[in-house]
Amino acid sequence: MDPSHPENATAATGATGTTTPTAAAPAVLPTVPGARGRPRPETDSGSRTGTRTGSGADSRTGSGADSGTGTGAGGGTGGARPRRQGGIDTLPVRDLLGQVPALAAVVQGPEHRIAFVNDAYTRVFGPRPLGAAAREALPELVELGLLPLMDQVRRSGRPRTVKSRRVPQRQDTAEAAVSRAGGPRRRTARYYTFTCTPITTSDDNGVLIFAADVTDQVEAVERLRASERRQREAAVTLQRSLLPQELEQPDDLRVAAIYQPGGTDAAVGGDWYDVITLGAGRTALVIGDVMGRGVRAAAVMGQLRTAVRAYARLDLPPHEVLQLLDGLAAEIDANQIATCVYAVHDPNEGRLSYASAGHVPILVREPDGTVLCGTDHTGPPLGTGGWLHTSGSLPLPPGATAVLYTDGLIERRDADIDDGVTALEQALAGATGSPDIMCDRLLRALGITEDHDDDVAVLVCQHPERTGPDAELFHNAVLDLLGGTEAAPRARAFASGVLASWRFPAELRDMGVLAASELVANSLQHGTPPMRLRLRRTDRRLIIEVTDGDEHLPRRRIAEPADETGRGISIVATIASAWGCRRTPGGGKSVWCEFVLPGR
Repeated sequence: MDPSHPENATAATGATGTTTPTAAAPAVLPTVPGARGRPRPETDSGSRTGTRTGSGADSRTGSGADSGTGTGAGGGTGGARPRRQGGIDTLPVRDLLGQVPALAAVVQGPEHRIAFVNDAYTRVFGPRPLGAAAREALPELVELGLLPLMDQVRRSGRPRTVKSRRVPQRQDTAEAAVSRAGGPRRRTARYYTFTCTPITTSDDNGVLIFAADVTDQVEAVERLRASERRQREAAVTLQRSLLPQELEQPDDLRVAAIYQPGGTDAAVGGDWYDVITLGAGRTALVIGDVMGRGVRAAAVMGQLRTAVRAYARLDLPPHEVLQLLDGLAAEIDANQIATCVYAVHDPNEGRLSYASAGHVPILVREPDGTVLCGTDHTGPPLGTGGWLHTSGSLPLPPGATAVLYTDGLIERRDADIDDGVTALEQALAGATGSPDIMCDRLLRALGITEDHDDDVAVLVCQHPERTGPDAELFHNAVLDLLGGTEAAPRARAFASGVLASWRFPAELRDMGVLAASELVANSLQHGTPPMRLRLRRTDRRLIIEVTDGDEHLPRRRIAEPADETGRGISIVATIASAWGCRRTPGGGKSVWCEFVLPGR
C-alpha cells in the first residue's frame, strides 16, 4: 500500500510534516460510476491545500461534508462551495446530488434509513434526520405511496417510476416562489415524477429517490385539455344548433331522433336529420352524413340541411330532391362528400317512397315483425355528379316502424358493414315502445356508449294503429269524378254531406265546401280525367285534395277586374290555412288545401 496515495492515506500531513493516526471516518457514498475501478490521475503535490482527516473524502472536516460554514441535514453548506481540485470523475456522488435542482434522497437497509438528502429536497419537505427510518422520518413518501415501491425496487434490483404526483407546497416555500416570480400567483402544490433506483454495494443495498419537478408540464397539459374541452363544446354546440331544435310532429306519424357525438376530441362529425311536413298529410324524412370531422363538416351539413328544406317545399319526388342536392354539394365544396336518404310518407298510399345517395339502407319493421331493408335505388354520394338518381318505395302501413340512421350506428373497424346492418335488423325486430324508447334501445343493442369513436344519428318514425276514440278523429272519403257539367254540383253535394257527418262547425263546413268546389272547377277547366276528390280529416286539420291527369301545375295570380276566370286558386289560398300542388308519380298532378281545426 502506498501511503502517499490519497485513497490509502491513514495519516494526514501537518504543517510540520509529522503524521498522526486518525479514527475511521463514517461511510460515504461512492464516487460517480465512471471513476470506479480506474486509477486516479496524478496531480501536482502543490495543488492540494487541504488536509485529509478521513479515508475517502477530500478536504472534509465532518461526516462527508465539504469544508465550509454550517451543515444541513443532507450535508449542504451554508455558503458557496469551494472549487474542488482534480477531475470531474473524482467527485463523490454526494457532491453531485447536492448540486442538482431536482429532489434527491438516498436510503439504505430494509427500513430505508436516511443516508442522504440534498438541499432541494430539504427546501421542499424540510430537514430530515440522517439515520432515521423512512416510515417515521419521510412521511411525504408514505403519503405518496412510495414505500411499497421502494421495497419492490430493493428486492428486484430494477428501477421504478411514478409520474406526476401532487405534492402540497409548504407555506414558506410558496411565499418564496411568489417573491421570486414577482407576481401574485401562488401555487398550493407542485407535481413531481419520482424515480426509485436501486443502489448496490458489497455491504448493503439502498435506494436512490430522484424527483423531477414536472409542474409546468402538468399545468400545460391541463390547459391543453381545458382548451380541447372548450373547442369540443363549441363544435358540438354549433352542430346541435344546425340540427332541428324540435322535430315537427306530423298528424299521421310519431317521430323521434337522437344524436350522439363520437369521441372526446373537438372534431365532431357532420351527421344530420330532419322531419318536414309537406302538406296534405305527407311528411318528408331525411338523414345524412357529411364525410370528415370538424367545424367545416358541420358547416357543410348546415348548408345541405337548409337546402333540403327549401327543395322539400317544392314537393318534388325523392330522386329529384337528391339530384338538386348533388349539384349543390359540388358547389359548396368539391372535396366534401356527403351521403343522404330522402324519404316521403303518404298516408293515403300507406307507403314510404325514398331515394338514397350512398347512404346506409332504410329499415322498416312491418306489424308482424318482418324487417324490410331498402337496399335498392341507391346511387353514389352527393357531390360526385354524373348520376341519375331513382326512387323506390317500401310499405309503411299502420303499425309499421321505419328507422333511418347514419353509419356510425352499425360500422365497426373489425367487422363488415353488412354484419352491422344484420345486427340492426335483429335489434329492430325485437324493439318495441315509443320512438323515443326505440332510439335508446337501438343504441344499447348496437353497443353505442359515450366513448364510441364515431357520430351516431338515428331517426325513428312510427305509423300508429288507431283504435277506439282516437280512430274517430281520422277519416277519409273519396269521390271519383268523370267530368262534365254535373261534376261540380256532385262535388259540392259530396263535400257538404261528408263534412256534416264529421260534425264540423257550420263556418268550417261552408269554407270546406267552397274550397272543394273551387279546386274541382279548376281541375275541370285545366285538367284531364281521371279526376278524384279526396276529403280527409285528422285530429288537427281538414285536408281537401283534387287530382287529375294533367301535369301542368296551377299558379296563384292576380286577376284583372274584367276577367271571368283566374280567381279560384286565390280564393282557396285566402280562406285556407295552407295550399299547394305537386306532380304525382304516375303522371298528373295533385292540388290541395287544408284547414286547421278549431282549438288546435
